[in-house]
Amino acid sequence: MKRTLTLGGIAVGMLAAAAVATPAQADTDIAPPVNLANTNFAAKQVAAFWYGQSKANLVNATPYNVETTLPTKHVSTGGASADSKAGVVGSSGDKKASTGTSKNVNLPKTTGKVFFIGADKKPHWCSATAVQSQYKNLVATAGHCVYDTVSNKDTLDKWVFIPGYYQGKTPWGIYVGKTAYTHYDFDVYEDGDRDYAFVTVYNGVQVTDVKTDKVKNWVDNRNFETKAEAEKARKELELKSTGFAGKIVSRIDWAHKVPLRTRDSKKVEASVAQIAVDPKTIDSAKKTLAEQAEKYGTSTYQDKTWGVVVSRVSKREFGDGGWSSDGKAYYFAKDNAWYKATFWGNFDVDYRLKGKLVDIALKDVGTLGANVGGQGLAYNQKIGTNVFVFGYPSGSHPDGSYAFTGKTLKWSYGKTFKAAAPAMKAEELVGIKSSFTGQGSIGSSWLYRYSSTKRLGYLNGVTIAVSDTDGNKRIDTSVSPYFDGETLAVYKYAAKFASGKIV
Repeated sequence: MKRTLTLGGIAVGMLAAAAVATPAQADTDIAPPVNLANTNFAAKQVAAFWYGQSKANLVNATPYNVETTLPTKHVSTGGASADSKAGVVGSSGDKKASTGTSKNVNLPKTTGKVFFIGADKKPHWCSATAVQSQYKNLVATAGHCVYDTVSNKDTLDKWVFIPGYYQGKTPWGIYVGKTAYTHYDFDVYEDGDRDYAFVTVYNGVQVTDVKTDKVKNWVDNRNFETKAEAEKARKELELKSTGFAGKIVSRIDWAHKVPLRTRDSKKVEASVAQIAVDPKTIDSAKKTLAEQAEKYGTSTYQDKTWGVVVSRVSKREFGDGGWSSDGKAYYFAKDNAWYKATFWGNFDVDYRLKGKLVDIALKDVGTLGANVGGQGLAYNQKIGTNVFVFGYPSGSHPDGSYAFTGKTLKWSYGKTFKAAAPAMKAEELVGIKSSFTGQGSIGSSWLYRYSSTKRLGYLNGVTIAVSDTDGNKRIDTSVSPYFDGETLAVYKYAAKFASGKIV
C-alpha cells in the first residue's frame, strides 16, 4: 500500500529495549535504534538460552503460526509496480546477474531458520536467509518474524539466525540478532505490503563446553519472604551467569499462621497439629477447634488465621465420634444429627529458586557472510519473472494432509504475478504458485536468477503468507511484498552497520 503521507520512508526497530546513540542521518524518517542484545554479555546470554539444556529450546521450537494461511487473490489491474528503474545489488560471489534453471538445484548455504520467543512465551522459528552486506552480517526474513505483531511489543525476544539448521545441529554456528530494520509502514501500520525485515547479527558462535550446576547455595538454601525478593534474586543470577534454567517455587511456611488476605499467604486444609504450630499446644488446640466447630459451625476464628468447615454425615461415618487419627477431622453429635468438622489455616508463603546455572563456553566462528556467503538483492523487477523459493515449509494443508515436516530445506519455482491479501492490509503483493504450507515457510527467500552452481542469486521477496486460491483445501500460492526502491533503501541503510563479536 503506497502512502501519500510525508511521514513515509524507512523505520528502524531493534531487537531490544534500550536506546543507543545513532549516527547523523539525512533521512529523518529513520527511527532511532533500540537494542536487545546491546552488549557482548547480553548476546552471550541469548546464545546460551538456545544452546543450554542440550539445545532443548531449539529442538522443541515450533513453526511460527501467526498470519500464515490467509485469503489472497490475483490482481489484474493496479497492484504491485516498480517505482524506479530495475536493478540488483551483487551477491557475495557474483556481481553480475547469473541465469537460473529449475533442474539440478543445489540448495543455498545462506538459508536457515530464525528462532525467537513468541508472544505466547514459547520458542518458535521462521525461515530466513543471509544477504550480502559490507560487514557480512545481514539476515532477511518476514517482518512479523522479527517484530511482535501479536502483543505489540517492539520485537520478538531472544532472536537468533542459524543457517543450515537441522534437528539441533548448528553447522555454521548461532548468530545472535543485534539490530532489526523495517519499513516505516510496517512498523507503524503493520502494512502487509512492507512485511519484511533486515537484521544485523553478531559474529557466529559455537559451543566448546557446557557446565551445569545447582543454583548457588546462598540461593538454593535461602527462603525469600516475598515473590518479589525471589524474582530479584533470579534476575541477579541471570545477570551474573550465561544462563539460569529454573523457576521460582513456593512453599508453605507451616511455622507461621497469618490473617486472611495477608500478602504472600495461602489458605490450605490443615490438621490440628499444623494449626497448633507448637507440638506442646496440640491438646489445648484440639479443645479450641472442637468448641469452635460445635458452637459456630462453619466459621472463621476471631484472629482470622484459621477456620472450620462443618458438614452433616451419616451415623456410620460418624462412628464413635471425636478426632480422626490424622488430626484432620473432628466428629460430633448435635441436635440428634452427626457432623464432621475439617479445618483450614492461612499460612505465610515463602519462595525458593530451584534450577541450574548453565555456564556455556563459546568460541567465535566469524561473520555470517564469511561462513555461508550472502544473497544479492533485486528490486523493481518485472512481474512475471521466474524465481526460486527456498524455505522450511511445515504444517498441514486445509484438508488436514501433511506434505512437509519443516525439518529439511525445500524449494519451489515459478513466475511471479500480482496479488493482494486484504486481511493483512496488503494490496501490492506478488505471488507464486507453490504448495509450501504456511507454518515454517514464512520468511522463505525468493531468489531471482539463482545460480545452482554458485548457490547464489538475488533476493527478490520473502514469503509472508500462503493461500488456497481455488478452494480445494490445498495450499497453492505463496505471497511476498514487492521489492522496490523503498525496499532497497531499507536494505542499504541496514547494510551500513557492523555488529562485532560476542566472545
